[in-house]
Amino acid sequence: MLSHASPSGTEKRPRARLGPRLALASAAAFLVAVPFTLLLVLVETSFAPLSRLDRSVAESLHAWALEHPAWVTLLDLWTDAFSPESWRVLVVLSTAWLVHRKAYRLAAWAVTTITVGGLLGLGMKWLVDRARPHLPDPVAVAPGASFPSGHALNAALGAGVLILLILPFLSRRGRALLWCAGGVIVAGVAYTRVALGVHWVSDVVAGVILGAAVVIATTAAFETWRRDMGRRPVEPHLEGVEPEAASEIGPERNTE
Repeated sequence: MLSHASPSGTEKRPRARLGPRLALASAAAFLVAVPFTLLLVLVETSFAPLSRLDRSVAESLHAWALEHPAWVTLLDLWTDAFSPESWRVLVVLSTAWLVHRKAYRLAAWAVTTITVGGLLGLGMKWLVDRARPHLPDPVAVAPGASFPSGHALNAALGAGVLILLILPFLSRRGRALLWCAGGVIVAGVAYTRVALGVHWVSDVVAGVILGAAVVIATTAAFETWRRDMGRRPVEPHLEGVEPEAASEIGPERNTE
């Protein structure tokens, strides 16, 4: 009898922590999704204060861009370097490496996150069908609908995926710096889209929020699956989505 008590108690403790942790992850995803839903409603109802804010910021940044052509060149370089295509290529290359290293679970998570987020963004663009800003003497043009910003969405998705894959290899300080760098890149992409006059402020905010919500949701789902498989509970934002796989996905070592 006593010989069975200890393993059973050990097994129950992680499971006892699972409910609260998953509830917290679900609440986080919900809280991130709420601002997006609010923005969607305000955009769909043409909420006057939001419309005035969008117009005011767009016109101010556009006037600055017209007076500083060198700044426009820098904005173009930034928005092209961190375009949706760039993030997709980086995630696909990372996925290919994960498959090569037989880290199939991480590969599935990465490709699912970027794909689901991208499809949601396209669906929202089709559903809302918001017109892009029409400004005099535009410094840039972009096709398609405006809400949410595809650049901002994919920057949040791509940065989130790559950061969560890299975290297990870094020190505490390195992890903090990586999150800061990711935040700067995403914020920079969002800014360029408004400053170039191809999106409203609410478009880029919605894109970042939607991207973050998708990353949080898929990470929570992955964490649930891990624990069902008997893996130890982790904090993905600090340790990555599967820190145990660091030895699998790291650089290949000569075993001969």
